[in-house]
Amino acid sequence: MTLPSLASLQSLPPSDRPDLLAPPVAAALADWPHADDVAVVEIDPAIADTAAMSEAYGLSLETGANCIVVAGRRDGVERIAACLVRADTRLDVNNVVKRLLDVRKASFLSTDRATAESGMEYGGITPLGLPAEWRLLVDARVTDIDVAVIGSGVRRSKLLVPGQLLAELPRAEVVEGLAG
Repeated sequence: MTLPSLASLQSLPPSDRPDLLAPPVAAALADWPHADDVAVVEIDPAIADTAAMSEAYGLSLETGANCIVVAGRRDGVERIAACLVRADTRLDVNNVVKRLLDVRKASFLSTDRATAESGMEYGGITPLGLPAEWRLLVDARVTDIDVAVIGSGVRRSKLLVPGQLLAELPRAEVVEGLAG
């Protein structure tokens, strides 16, 4: 097994460093058949935001994928989706996400709710280990990334995942044009 790697980041098997994962992420990786193809890398938590991390470690924004949590209501029922998009694109909340959730208005879930309900830190929310009732929408362009840099559930690390495996995540719905 060869772990995915990028630039100067030291790739480690996630099972060797569970301290670098939020508990729901560690649990999800333990159950995911592709976990052996995932690496965890330790980073400076002060630069966990995508642009700062990419610059500090010499990575292109095209390697990053951000997980953005969005919610809306229809007939009094809240609908939540985690949306995974390339870091160099913008999530189309007002058209595509709104249509997919079948809501009149879609908005970003508050930071407090997103972190509390996911069990992950702000800036580290990732598509692995999300609440079962949340939909997971993956922009098709994310699957084209050779090695995607995604959150690990905590700010002090990132996961490296072959992009095509992100379509294999439980409940993943690959969507063309989720982001522009």
